[in-house]
Amino acid sequence: MNEPEYARFTAAAAHCEMTNAAFLAYAVDKAARDLTRTAAEIATEREVIDEIFAARRHLGRIHGLFNQVAKALNSGADAPHLNATAQAVRGAARRMEEAADALFAHRDGGESA
Repeated sequence: MNEPEYARFTAAAAHCEMTNAAFLAYAVDKAARDLTRTAAEIATEREVIDEIFAARRHLGRIHGLFNQVAKALNSGADAPHLNATAQAVRGAARRMEEAADALFAHRDGGESA
């Protein structure tokens, strides 16, 4: 547990007027009583993180392709749809960044990333 997670945990226990140990025991028991929901919440977050990392890998590949396009343009080649393609890639990167920010804000209890 990192410092922000511990602080959130401690604040939640205090808000419920419970010790950290009592709060933790209650939370664990509640999670254990509905394993389907608990597993789904954990799996959903993992799937989102996996997708963000996959998108990051794809953007890395696109970066390499743009380098090849730049080399071709420097050699005199024509790329009539380059601007539209670059705009689409920028939009995809922006949406990926927004999705990552939203995920981290959700994990941090609504605080902006």
